Amino acid sequence: MKPSLSIRSYTKQLNSHVHDCYHQLVLPIQGNISIDTGAYTGKVTVGECVVIPKGVAHAFKADEAARFIVADLDQLPANLLQSTFAVFSISLPLLSFIQFVEKQLESQVDSGIEASIIQVFTMLLGQQEVTQLIDPRIRAVQAMIIEQLDQPLSITALAQAAYLSPTQFKKTFKENLGTSVHKFITQQRMEKAKALLTHTDLPVQLVAEKVGYSDLSAFSRRFSAYFGMSPRTFSRS
Repeated sequence: MKPSLSIRSYTKQLNSHVHDCYHQLVLPIQGNISIDTGAYTGKVTVGECVVIPKGVAHAFKADEAARFIVADLDQLPANLLQSTFAVFSISLPLLSFIQFVEKQLESQVDSGIEASIIQVFTMLLGQQEVTQLIDPRIRAVQAMIIEQLDQPLSITALAQAAYLSPTQFKKTFKENLGTSVHKFITQQRMEKAKALLTHTDLPVQLVAEKVGYSDLSAFSRRFSAYFGMSPRTFSRS
């Protein structure tokens, strides 16, 4: 079979079936789905993906207003084949991509574009860290951090967004993401700076500001420590 991506909706009536010839991934883009794959029983919501290997019987139901991107694949990336998790949290880049996929599939039929979309989808899927589901409060803070990298992002403000005390927040964040809040923020800032220096012609000062550094010297020191070269050197390489 040819790999495919489609937009689906389901009903509140419990349905069950099995796919003998292909694997299926279900990624909610609105609402959630209740599903039983044997390996997992529960709800899957926006920001998550459920993996249904071929030959596995599964039962499912959802509110009629819920919508999903469904991927039918003849092969699964190695990271999914080796994982023991039937449901995992997807990265924000993949979430953004499937939102784009929804708009594209709704707007036109173009086999060339659809083949390219599936290729990019598969590549992004192969980059996923397949781990336990992330606490929704921490996922919301993740999105807040990535959207507001040019802001101060204090622990107090982030903890308030997660409805946790600062101490609880730092503990819950590390339990879910395996790294401290400060290290995560630094990683996101440095990776965005790298992308801006690579893909735009913005001056280094403006790049620094876009990732939360008003002091160019402080940004240069941090970037150099992270990547082993100064931002000016990197932008010219």
